[in-house]
Amino acid sequence: MSLTPLTLSVDGDTTVSALWLQPPRPRCTYVFAHGAGAGMHHGFMEALAQALCDQSVATLRYQFPYMERGSKRPDTPAIAHAAVRAAVAVARERLPGTPLFAGGKSFGGRMTSQAQAAAAMDGVRGLAFVGFPLHPAGKPGIERAAHLAEVRVPMLFLQGTRDELADLALLRGVIDGLGDRAALHLEEDADHAFHVRARSGRNDGQVVQALAAAMAAWFLAQALGRVTG
Repeated sequence: MSLTPLTLSVDGDTTVSALWLQPPRPRCTYVFAHGAGAGMHHGFMEALAQALCDQSVATLRYQFPYMERGSKRPDTPAIAHAAVRAAVAVARERLPGTPLFAGGKSFGGRMTSQAQAAAAMDGVRGLAFVGFPLHPAGKPGIERAAHLAEVRVPMLFLQGTRDELADLALLRGVIDGLGDRAALHLEEDADHAFHVRARSGRNDGQVVQALAAAMAAWFLAQALGRVTG
């Protein structure tokens, strides 16, 4: 594998750091945005990127501008969307002949889907959400999913059954409404951070491996033009 630090230009005045991880024989590429509270170096991000690499999936992790500055306040959607688009463009250039997917953890996934809904990104074959934040904790609702109706590429939702930011009944309703464009992969007992309790019989590392395997299988199926749940 090859890990390469990069610098992305978000606009004329803003640059952010990124990490490109490429396996020996990449089958596809995933542009992997971080969540609201932790950047691309977070242990979960690193572990899932490595697990995807082991599945022959190249990844581009990157910082949103606020995280690059060390701020705790997330960027406005316009700035976040610009960062998503910059990352997708760079990933497309690095492996131009490889199927391209995008998404991210929580906030990063939602910013990616908003960007895609506003104006489809060239070359993106599908979106994968690693814990889609359907609503704030303790405030069930589906308003955050309204824009997904405008996303015209396939979507994979990877969720834990104990995710406090995604009531499962509400999420299933959203996914059902999206029809064949959306698929759901559940990790039993996992919370929003994909942490599982000891009594589940699994550990967090096993969950990461399961997520990577599910994502890689879905990416390949989409690349081959198959419909998969």
